[in-house]
Amino acid sequence: MKKLRFLLALLAIFSLIAVSCGDDDSADEPEEDTAPDSGLIFHMITHSDDGPFWSVVKRGAEAAAADVGVTLVWNPSNNDPGVQASDIAAAVAANSDGIAASLPSPDQLIPPLQEAVAAGIPVYTLNSGVNDYQSIGATSHVGQTEVIAGNGAGLRFNDLGATKVLCGIQEQDNVALGERCDGLAETFNGEVIQGFMDLDANQVAQEGAINAALAADSDIDGFLGVGPVIAMSGLSAAKALGKSVGDSFHVGGFDITPDIIDAIESGEVAFTVDQQQYLQGYIPVVLMYLEATNQNTLGGGLPILTGPGFVTPDNAAAVKALVAAGTR
Repeated sequence: MKKLRFLLALLAIFSLIAVSCGDDDSADEPEEDTAPDSGLIFHMITHSDDGPFWSVVKRGAEAAAADVGVTLVWNPSNNDPGVQASDIAAAVAANSDGIAASLPSPDQLIPPLQEAVAAGIPVYTLNSGVNDYQSIGATSHVGQTEVIAGNGAGLRFNDLGATKVLCGIQEQDNVALGERCDGLAETFNGEVIQGFMDLDANQVAQEGAINAALAADSDIDGFLGVGPVIAMSGLSAAKALGKSVGDSFHVGGFDITPDIIDAIESGEVAFTVDQQQYLQGYIPVVLMYLEATNQNTLGGGLPILTGPGFVTPDNAAAVKALVAAGTR
């Protein structure tokens, strides 16, 4: 039975790849039966706001749960670490078969996750947590190394000829976002200014904060938003100030939404860093299943990286079709 379940999980991964590479006619074909119910219950507990980024993570997790035949409990906290910690404690009390959690606020979230490990529950971190998953005792981390992702952004701003970049952050307590700016500063040849520019939930205030920062320093010729929404707010702020975006003023972002892909296609945004968030939802569910049913682990104690990749004008059209399909 264990071998059968292992094969089913592998087949599920290859099936996903095959579907992603298929033609448009596949949408008209009947759906295949999902894997038999294993009786396992996994919890995915994140700082999700169910916006354009996290909705794709959720879609990946739900697809994996259906493929391997498990029940998935999706717990978003809307960037509230207190809610996230309570959800982790509740999952431990419910004797969860596996917990996958993001770690935006390590100080508040490491202790409850350590309690989960102490209770014998397999734990995986995803999205944020690459620096702390080992101290938790988590099996592995699924995501990208944020400093390295920022390094790549810095090199691209060098190629664009920028000399001074404003790195805008949309969540004050999310250490991973600060690391993206830190990585930018490591490789960028010019000056980096880092600052909190208000929440994605209030784009009017966010655009206003960026506008004020750009207006106060005319030497800034680049903006990096460490998320897709704030990147678009930076683009709007620059345009409102009459900046020549795509020419003498350059905008970069992180992650993917239809809006940012459209802006890349039009030449107004130079690039966005792609951490392939669908995989951040899909892979932890499969890994928890394989650990629970076949004692398989992956990564060898090292993180399992889903990025960084980059979407630029060269590949934006191809990625745009996958965004429309809901898997990018």
